[in-house]
Amino acid sequence: MKQPAPRAQWTGITTGIGERLLRAELVDAILCVGPDPEDRWKPVPRLVTRAEDMASVRGMRMGYAPLLQLLEPARDAGHRRIAIIGIPCQVYALRALEAEFGFERLYVIGTPCSDNTTTERFHQFLALLSDRPETVSYLEFRADYHVELRFDDGRVKEVPFLKLPISKLPPDFFPMTCRTCVDYTNVLADITVGYMGGEGEQWLLVRNQRGEELLGLLGDDVVLGEPGSAGKRAGSVKGFIGNVALAAGGLPLRAMPDWLRPVMAWVMPRFGPRGLEFARTRVEMKAAETVLHLRRQAGPKMKNMVPDHVWQLVKPYGLEPEPGERTGSDRGE
Repeated sequence: MKQPAPRAQWTGITTGIGERLLRAELVDAILCVGPDPEDRWKPVPRLVTRAEDMASVRGMRMGYAPLLQLLEPARDAGHRRIAIIGIPCQVYALRALEAEFGFERLYVIGTPCSDNTTTERFHQFLALLSDRPETVSYLEFRADYHVELRFDDGRVKEVPFLKLPISKLPPDFFPMTCRTCVDYTNVLADITVGYMGGEGEQWLLVRNQRGEELLGLLGDDVVLGEPGSAGKRAGSVKGFIGNVALAAGGLPLRAMPDWLRPVMAWVMPRFGPRGLEFARTRVEMKAAETVLHLRRQAGPKMKNMVPDHVWQLVKPYGLEPEPGERTGSDRGE
């Protein structure tokens, strides 16, 4: 956005679209999540019907929120045209249910998602990053290989990915459902708003005519350009696969010696995969993670849980389906 919105996670594109939908009376309500009154990091499902209230749901939450439980209240309140802002697992369930609710119009604004955890576990993570975690007001995993923290007093702290205290987190910090996600980019949304393919900017995936309509609502308030791409992803993906394979479940191991971490933290933002190549890196990492974790912990379910496109993504890295891991229909039989 030309004028970033206060307290937005990035610049306010997602909530800006929602606000304009309501102002133009294209929808009656927007289903999204906002902060719990007692915990700004805890997501709470919200049904927003006034454009000015979209400002209250800006920013990232961490945890689980039953967003789709608002579908029935929205319908019962007479809302026939709605929009939903959700992550991939929420959008998949939505698409399975939408015909049942019979809304006149449904807009789906998606964000990418890789991993989630409970709000309580997230607070443990914040405590590892700051001696005053209760004052952290913002956190973002950026495409330049840094985590950005902002504090209530205005301070900003940047932590390179390689310096994160990953080894201090419990093995089940991320649930299996997130470590086996096969849709990082939210393919069933009309438009996906994220950062993976950006190099300091946001990244938009406009998937259909309705997505074009949503983007058009922003008019000249949004700055658009072609995404760039730099670096090579193969080495990063191979290293990640090696760490996941070595880990006895749980989070990937970090075998890099401490003296090398500052060096690599300097090298990666300058020479590692960037822009679209960074996005491809994350998608292929998630695909490999899906195969390795399911193979280790739920092998018999793989034929039903690993779609064909995931096997195509991991094939260049030597991960091939073993007997019983793929259905006949996936092979075109």
